[in-house]
Amino acid sequence: MSSIRKITAPDDPLLDDLSKQLVEMAPQLDSADAWPGDQLDLCGRYGVFEWFIGQAWGGQQWSDVDIVRGYLKLSAACLTTTFIITQRSGACRRIEVCTNERLKQRLLPDLVSGASFATLGISHLTTSRRHHDRPVLRAEETSQGFVLDGFSPWVTGALHANHVVTGATLNDGRQILVALPTDVSGVSMPPAAKLLGLSASQTGEVHCDRVDLSHEWLIAGPVENIMSQGVGAKTGGLQTSTLAIGLAQAAVDFLNREAERREDLRQSANSMRTQCDNLTNDLLAMAEGQQLCSTEELRTRANSLVLRSTQAALAAAKGSGYVTSHSAGRWCCEALFFLVWSCPQPVMAANLCELAGIA
Repeated sequence: MSSIRKITAPDDPLLDDLSKQLVEMAPQLDSADAWPGDQLDLCGRYGVFEWFIGQAWGGQQWSDVDIVRGYLKLSAACLTTTFIITQRSGACRRIEVCTNERLKQRLLPDLVSGASFATLGISHLTTSRRHHDRPVLRAEETSQGFVLDGFSPWVTGALHANHVVTGATLNDGRQILVALPTDVSGVSMPPAAKLLGLSASQTGEVHCDRVDLSHEWLIAGPVENIMSQGVGAKTGGLQTSTLAIGLAQAAVDFLNREAERREDLRQSANSMRTQCDNLTNDLLAMAEGQQLCSTEELRTRANSLVLRSTQAALAAAKGSGYVTSHSAGRWCCEALFFLVWSCPQPVMAANLCELAGIA
């Protein structure tokens, strides 16, 4: 296969070329047990994995706003592939900013090139399972490192990962963050959950049965509330809103194409276009550091728009949109993802009020 010049900026025409190929490949992900391996390989050849990592490790170190622009185009083309990339880049960034130099030297070159794959398993430290009295993934400190026992509940692409960046809690409440090799004794993964949308992300559990892990795999800790520490593991931000807006852009584009030949759709399509453009502009301004609103307010608007725009696309597509092979139906299922994934309680409350017709 011939080599491909790498994408070096969000306005690079090559990003449009990549997006078109991802759109064409998207139907492949509707089959049972699908995994976007070909899509991820293609993204690696186009240099997508370099966007997020510093030049010292062979990356391009794009700015926050450029990464947002890149994610918008990718998520409009294939949300599943882009979601997996967010989990991959999140794992890479946490490794890159840690103080464990040997770990960085060991993992980052292959991660930047695409030769290996790492993913995140930190939801149990942020939103999922935090209400449990006993941490679902526990750690015992030893002279050589730590023993991990329990499981990480929501890990994207775990069956395909070489390493899972995950966290565990010690008996005294302190937490650690580690790069867990998936081939060590005691690590196992049941079949991934079947999801309403994005099933091809193969998101599921990673189990640790008394896994003995040396200090060489330690990213950060032990400290209290590790997700709030300056270890590159902070949650929140604009990433999930970006993916929602990217998906909304795909639906709005479809609606506007239909409106070009159908007068009855033009008012709705124009309104959706204006809302999408305004929200995209606000997102980009916030990525550049302008505090137009809180990230939760932006997420609330993004959730609202992606739900409404995808259903509008389905309505415009009529019966053909209800066939599984049509993009509109897939977009509607994918939009539901944003109601449950990393969704803060205030955002959920606002979305429920809108759904209930409460001002």
